[in-house]
Amino acid sequence: MVIRRVGALSCAKVAGLAYVIVGFVFGACVSLLAMAGFFAAGMDNAFPALFGTAAIVILPFFYGALGFVGTLIMASLFNLVAGLTGGIEVDAS
Repeated sequence: MVIRRVGALSCAKVAGLAYVIVGFVFGACVSLLAMAGFFAAGMDNAFPALFGTAAIVILPFFYGALGFVGTLIMASLFNLVAGLTGGIEVDAS
């Protein structure tokens, strides 16, 4: 079997959603580390909570958008290069 073409938009949607999930995990880690650091430093203001919330809300959308656009570009580039070279041979056995 030879892969000669991929659906660029289809690949981008799948990768974008995967990057959103990674963004949630990474955002939660950043949020926990930031809040732990601020509490360890003895700061009693609302900044750690705001920073933690922003990391969980903004980071997944940022990761998802960049993953979508990056995958759309790379899948389109793959289609161009695979058309020139004949594609990728995959052994299904």
